[in-house]
Amino acid sequence: MMTSAYPVRALLMAIFLLMAGSGFLSTLLAVRLETAGASAGIIGLVATAYFGGLMLGSMRVERVMARIGHIRAFAAFVTVYSASSLTYAIIDYPAVWTMLRFVDGFAMAGVFVCLESWLNQQASPKNRSAVLAIYMIALYSGQAAGQFLLNLGDNAPDLPFMVSAILLSIALLPILLTRMEQPRIEAVAPFSLKRLYQVSPLGIVGTLVTGAMLGAFYALGAVYIQRIGMGLSQIALFTSCVIAGGVALQYPLGILSDRFDRRLVVIACFLAAALVCAPIVFLDIGATGTIALGSLFGGFSFALYPLCVAHSNDHLSEDERIGASSGLVLTYSAGAVAGPLIGSAGMGALGPAGLFVVIGSLALLGGVFGIWRTFARAAVPADDQQSFQSLPRTTPMAAVLEAEDDPSSSR
Repeated sequence: MMTSAYPVRALLMAIFLLMAGSGFLSTLLAVRLETAGASAGIIGLVATAYFGGLMLGSMRVERVMARIGHIRAFAAFVTVYSASSLTYAIIDYPAVWTMLRFVDGFAMAGVFVCLESWLNQQASPKNRSAVLAIYMIALYSGQAAGQFLLNLGDNAPDLPFMVSAILLSIALLPILLTRMEQPRIEAVAPFSLKRLYQVSPLGIVGTLVTGAMLGAFYALGAVYIQRIGMGLSQIALFTSCVIAGGVALQYPLGILSDRFDRRLVVIACFLAAALVCAPIVFLDIGATGTIALGSLFGGFSFALYPLCVAHSNDHLSEDERIGASSGLVLTYSAGAVAGPLIGSAGMGALGPAGLFVVIGSLALLGGVFGIWRTFARAAVPADDQQSFQSLPRTTPMAAVLEAEDDPSSSR
C-alpha cells in the first residue's frame, strides 16, 4: 500500500489538511448557533446550504477546470473556502452563514473533483483499489482529527476559524508545488435515475435514505450532544468516534456482503443503525454510553453508501457502472440536503432526542424497504456479485476513480 501511496503523496497530504481544516466547521457552526439560541430549524437550514452547494458544485465545477486548469481551479476553490472560514469570525449572522455554507459546499465540490480526477490519472488497474483505500484513510482521518480543533474555542472563540483558514491555506502547497501532469477530466455519461431505480430499487432508495440519515447527523449531532449537557471536548470526541467507527466497519461488512446476499447485509446495517438509536432515545446511558453507541452508529451507517453502490453494480454491465455510480452520488447528496431539515423538525417537535428518532425511523424505513425487495426479486448469486469497494460520498468523479480498468478483474 505504501508503494501505491508514494506517487500521490502530495494529493494525500492535501486532502488530509483540507479535511482537518474544514471537516470540523459544520460541528463548530452548529455549536455556535446553538449557544447563540438559534432554533434547530435555523441550524438545519445552515447545514442544508452546504449540501446544496456540494450537490450543485459537483455538477458544475468541471467547466471551471476546463477553462483554467486543475492547479488554478484548486487554488481558487481553496482560497474561497479559506476566506469563508475567516468571514464566520467577522460576521456572526445566520443568514450570512447560510450563504457562506453554500459557497463552502460549492468550493469543496471543486476540491474533490480536482483531487479525485488527479488520483484517477495516477492510479493503474493494478493499484486502483489501494489508491482509493489510501485516499479514504487520508480523508476520514483528517476529518476525525480536525474535530479536536473545536477545543481551541474554549478561551478564544475566533481561534478555530483562524486555524481552519491556516490549514486550508497550507493545503495549497502540495498541489501548487507538484510536478504531476494535470489530469484530463473523464466525462461521466448521464444515467437516468428512473432507469437506475428499475435496475436497483434498493440501491437508489438505500442511498437516498443514507444521505438523509448522515445529513441530519452531520448537521445536528453536535447540537444533540450539547443539549444533553455534554461539553465541547466531548462533542469533539463523539464526532471523531462516529467517523472512526465508520472507517473501522466498512471493510468487514463489505467482505461479508461479497460472500452472502448483499441485500441482507444492507438490511442488517439499516436495522442495526435503527437499533443503536433506540437506547440513545429511550435510556439514560451517560457520556461513555453515548460515545460508544455513536461509534457503532458510524460503523453501520457509513457502510451503507458503498454497500448500496455495490448492490447496484451487481445488476449493471461494466460500461454502465460509472454513470450509475455518479447518479448514486447525486442521490446521496439529495438525501443529505433534506436530512438536516427533517432532523431539525424532529428536534423541534420532540426535543434533543428527536434527532435520533428521525434517524432511527429513516434507518427502519430503509430496512423495511430492503426486506420487501428480498421478496420482490431473487438474489444475485454470490459468485456473480461485484466485489465490494469502499467509496467516498463526495462527487461523481469518485465513480471514475472507483471504476476498474481491467475487465478481467471483475467477477
